[in-house]
Amino acid sequence: MQFLVIEHFKDGDARPAYRRFNEKGRLCPEGLTVLNSWVDVGFGRCFLLMECDDAALLNQWSAGWSDLVDIEIVPVVTTKDASDALAPYL
Repeated sequence: MQFLVIEHFKDGDARPAYRRFNEKGRLCPEGLTVLNSWVDVGFGRCFLLMECDDAALLNQWSAGWSDLVDIEIVPVVTTKDASDALAPYL
């Protein structure tokens, strides 16, 4: 399953999170993969597309960052998959 993860840097300051990232990496447990990530141009938020079969891995991962970022996790599907799922009802 895929998830859109939105990290809101605490106090609007991305530097502490990037320091940890540069020192320790993403800290993803085995089975949790970051497919891609983006940061808004104001450095207030980071958007990650993540994938795993066990959503508990997201909770484990987010606990390691919760002191530096507030994390919002949204399960997502591709537009094609959504279109296919809704097609019989259109």
